[in-house]
Amino acid sequence: MRPRLGIDVDAPAERAWEQLVDVRCWPRWGPTVRGARLDDGTQLLSAGATGEVQTSLGVWLRFRIEDWRAGDAVRAWSWRVAGAPATEHVVLARGPSRCRVEMSVPWWGAPYLGVVAVALLRIRRLTAT
Repeated sequence: MRPRLGIDVDAPAERAWEQLVDVRCWPRWGPTVRGARLDDGTQLLSAGATGEVQTSLGVWLRFRIEDWRAGDAVRAWSWRVAGAPATEHVVLARGPSRCRVEMSVPWWGAPYLGVVAVALLRIRRLTAT
């Protein structure tokens, strides 16, 4: 089982999902992300998407979307960054104006949960506006 954190958000699930799939939003909520770009030139993730993410240190790393779920009640994606399994991002609908956003990390990435906690707080702030 992967270590996981989550936060309840007073906003529609669609609004939280937009924060997670629009790569232009990532630097606003991701403490370790300076930028991102998709190989297809768009800004929205999709199943199997590939691209590069720029770390807070300025290094660009390749990524690929591994798992993708885009249902009404549960939406999720996970990725590999530089070939390694990385975070999973989940939005659970809790009604028309509430949702829960969760992120998990591989077991060996448990120390990264501190970064995930900051990201979740930022996503809640960004989606509630």
